[in-house]
Amino acid sequence: MMIRSLHTLPIVAALVLAGCAAPVLQDPKIEVPSGFKEAAVDEGRWKPAEPAEAQPRGEWWKVFNDGTLNRLIDDATAANANLAAAAARVKQARAIAGIAEADRIPSVGIEAGPQRGRASPVSLGLPEGTPMPVVTSYTARLTASYEVDLFGRVGNNVSAAQADAAAGEATFRSVLLALQADVAQTYFRLRATDAELAFLRETVRLREENVRINQRRFDLGDLGELDLARSKTELSTTRSEAIALERQRAQLEHALAVLLGKPAAAFSADSNPLLASSTLPGIPAGLPSALLERRPDIAAAQRAMIAANARIGVAKSAMFPALRLTAAGGGESADLSDVFKWSSRTWLVGALLSMPIIDGGRNRANISRAEAALEESVAGYRQSVLTAFAEVEDNLAGLRTLAGQAQAIDEAVASARRSTDLAGKLYEAGRSSYLDVIDAQRNLAAVERSAVQLRGARATTTVALIRSLGGGW
Repeated sequence: MMIRSLHTLPIVAALVLAGCAAPVLQDPKIEVPSGFKEAAVDEGRWKPAEPAEAQPRGEWWKVFNDGTLNRLIDDATAANANLAAAAARVKQARAIAGIAEADRIPSVGIEAGPQRGRASPVSLGLPEGTPMPVVTSYTARLTASYEVDLFGRVGNNVSAAQADAAAGEATFRSVLLALQADVAQTYFRLRATDAELAFLRETVRLREENVRINQRRFDLGDLGELDLARSKTELSTTRSEAIALERQRAQLEHALAVLLGKPAAAFSADSNPLLASSTLPGIPAGLPSALLERRPDIAAAQRAMIAANARIGVAKSAMFPALRLTAAGGGESADLSDVFKWSSRTWLVGALLSMPIIDGGRNRANISRAEAALEESVAGYRQSVLTAFAEVEDNLAGLRTLAGQAQAIDEAVASARRSTDLAGKLYEAGRSSYLDVIDAQRNLAAVERSAVQLRGARATTTVALIRSLGGGW
């Protein structure tokens, strides 16, 4: 019977170890499409990703060839408060991983100091009332302790902490990418606003010239007061629009200052209109599977799953025995000068095996909590992937439709200019009213302003696509 029991001991030990180990993490089943739907709609523009090793890794904003943008992103990376906070969280996570890793190594310390006390006679087996002396002793000893990782508590705890640190690093990269994209989008919105302001100011100048001409004609009796009032109304309306746009520009400038980590009052951005001649890079969409490798938020969600899975092993190990080895050695004497003498030596070696028997279901509840945390992290990972795919599709669709809008608006601008020219000629010939001229000019201004706004929308959507692709391709 004893021999048979010894033969089955390794099997029992293996089953126990398997029972308290972290489960094997299964990759969540996510259906990854073979291609982006919106990329397939416009095959002439989008193509599979190609190697771009010549470009600095991660410096995606340099494809815009804009020195001002490069400088702004460098300044934001150096001074943004949210990015600094994310970097501090990474340091914390790494420190926690270091604390967990320290449990793999025996802890060694030193104890030294005096003690003074009086023992109870009963504790020494003497009759009650026996006089006991007050004793002063001096101790100096070296101590060591070590937890034998029988059931994986230490190993799983280290794995969880390391995964948390990796998730923190991925989150930092996600914050960095978001900061870079926010700076670029705010910058392009500011430039688009500058272009819109330049257009409105030119329109104000033309309206002022129109009012001067109409005032002169009214003074000469060639024009009625109604037409003069209409021209003044158009001038005031355009001035009002320009003032409102200046307020919007100021808000964008302030937002950019915050991203750069500067007080709004200490930052000013020079006017730099986004011209029609400004070219935007064509961003290849690549393959959906590559998106899972590049997106830092997906990487963070993946590391969170690994950490949650390891914590299941930590929770299970609490139901099994824990073995701690301890040792101490040194000297103890009533005289300080005798502490380090050989005759004063003292030592202690121990092995403590502890295991819960009745815990009110606490450990099983911890296991259930850890398993639920894993389920939550898996769901969060799936959601991150689905959101990433949706963001890419949104931005691909946005760029495709904006390109179509730009083509249509260019045709509308040409038609509106022709209409304004004809309305002016007909009015000069006396074949139409001044109201027709105002309507034509108003339509032209609206169409040209829409063209400027579309230019800015295409720039910000291009940045959004780069961000949704993980900051590179």
